[in-house]
Amino acid sequence: MRRTQLYLEDDLWQALQLRARQSGATMSALVRKAIRDVYIGAATDRKAAMAGIIGLWKDRDDLGDPQEHIRKLRRPAGK
Repeated sequence: MRRTQLYLEDDLWQALQLRARQSGATMSALVRKAIRDVYIGAATDRKAAMAGIIGLWKDRDDLGDPQEHIRKLRRPAGK
């Protein structure tokens, strides 16, 4: 763990101190949790969502052959 210093406006500091007192957590713990929720949690959620769609359409037979579709798109017009 590394130590850092933050400058907070008075209203943010007061809100953070009040929340820390109410929850029994330290101000540092609340800041770490907020950073995780906003910056790390979102990325983790996106990664899980993307992993969840892998192979979603693998068993569909109404889509045709994707390689053939790409070949048709690449053919010059009129051929």
